[in-house]
Amino acid sequence: MARCLVIGGNGFVGSHLVDALVAQGHEVSAFDRFSSNATAYTASGVTRYVGDFLNSADVADAVAGHDLVWHFLSTTTPATAENDPTLDVRTNITASITLFETAARLGVKKLYFASTGGAVYGDQTGELVAESALPQPISPYAIGKLAIEGYLRYFRRRHGLDSVTFRISNPYGPRQRANKKQGVIPIFLDRVKEGLPLTVLGDGSMVRDFIYVEDAAREMAGIAGKATRHDLYNIGSGVGHSVSEVVDVVRQVTGRDVVVENRPQPPTFVDHVVLDPDRFASEFGASEHVSLAEGTRRTWLDTIGGSR
Repeated sequence: MARCLVIGGNGFVGSHLVDALVAQGHEVSAFDRFSSNATAYTASGVTRYVGDFLNSADVADAVAGHDLVWHFLSTTTPATAENDPTLDVRTNITASITLFETAARLGVKKLYFASTGGAVYGDQTGELVAESALPQPISPYAIGKLAIEGYLRYFRRRHGLDSVTFRISNPYGPRQRANKKQGVIPIFLDRVKEGLPLTVLGDGSMVRDFIYVEDAAREMAGIAGKATRHDLYNIGSGVGHSVSEVVDVVRQVTGRDVVVENRPQPPTFVDHVVLDPDRFASEFGASEHVSLAEGTRRTWLDTIGGSR
């Protein structure tokens, strides 16, 4: 088993990854700000590194002594990057480069990066988007993710830092905070809880590939330390759902009357993206995914339970 460090280990996807890695027997550490002093993950025996991703000394202290590093922290969200594109460059991209330099210098065996499959491909033709498709990002957030992927390729060639990028579709589930304004399902459920109307951008026909976060974390943790034939994998369900379908599921799950308000679709929103998961499945085996209805039900229970 490997010594794993999850950068962003107290975040939404990162905390589920911590739980999945521990469940598979790895020795796991979590690096994050832990601003509330509470841990989002539930696994025991996890070493905490409290630090600032923008502080290179904090990052180096955490990375030292670990075999595998999982870069699952972002200083921006799609909304904050949209409001100030330079913020992503000044913080997220530069700090990621510093992390890669540190990992290479300290002899990390492999680094795993959480990119975005929901945005980095941009507008594509066809039902499923494979890793071979030419990325056409149209938002600052996605452009930044693609840039970080490029720097990983550079560090592999120049410094021998082995790495794998995961292009994750649209993860959702417990621990996803609606106040981050990222993730339509938790945002919808939070508004239902508060008795507020749901804001749908466009006419509801936008299609996304939603994957339950525990499924995504289990798949990614399952290849920890394994040899990989590729350095890039889609992590998605391979099934598309429109925003209107999500609204219907929210109605069914909550049992509440839902009012919808339509607003214009932003020009930087991709209209249709569903990931092809065949590369990952053919190499590591296909796994069953929680259905959208069941995953939304579990997220609703988390929402009304007040655990967020």
